[in-house]
Amino acid sequence: MTAAKLPFEVLISRHGASVLRVARALVGVQDADDVWQETFLAALRAYPRTDVKNVQAWLITITRNKAMDHHRRIATLPVPVGGVADLLPNHTASGTDAVIGAVESAEMAQAVWAALALLPNKRRHAVAYHHLAGLPYADVAELLGGTEAAARRAGADGMKSLRTLLAPWKGFDDDDKS
Repeated sequence: MTAAKLPFEVLISRHGASVLRVARALVGVQDADDVWQETFLAALRAYPRTDVKNVQAWLITITRNKAMDHHRRIATLPVPVGGVADLLPNHTASGTDAVIGAVESAEMAQAVWAALALLPNKRRHAVAYHHLAGLPYADVAELLGGTEAAARRAGADGMKSLRTLLAPWKGFDDDDKS
């Protein structure tokens, strides 16, 4: 006997924020809302007849596909903004969730999104899937098409690059090993 499906609104409330963070990391802040909407429209169409075990991984996969569709439509990669250091305020982060805290804070978000846009695709995607969406590395590996070890390496390298790019902001220095 199969369990009753949750109402679709519950999926949006539970996973909407992580889907938006991943969309922002993959297509940029300006186009993330469109990708978010396309993700949930596609999910809504498929939800009644699908039986997925990991709803969050399923939604992140749809987000990745919609982001790739977006890039194909515009036929160009995101253009990095000027110097990331110019966008940084002089604040200090606390705790191990400096990335998520920064991308959700109005003061730091623009700098983090700009720094994410500078990362190579594999690193940016690994950071988005693991650190912003909270997927385990096994799921990240499946999305990236590699091994779990390679996904961990890409995520670690991506975070190291972010710490380097955002070094003037103390929450992203090498002492924060989240």
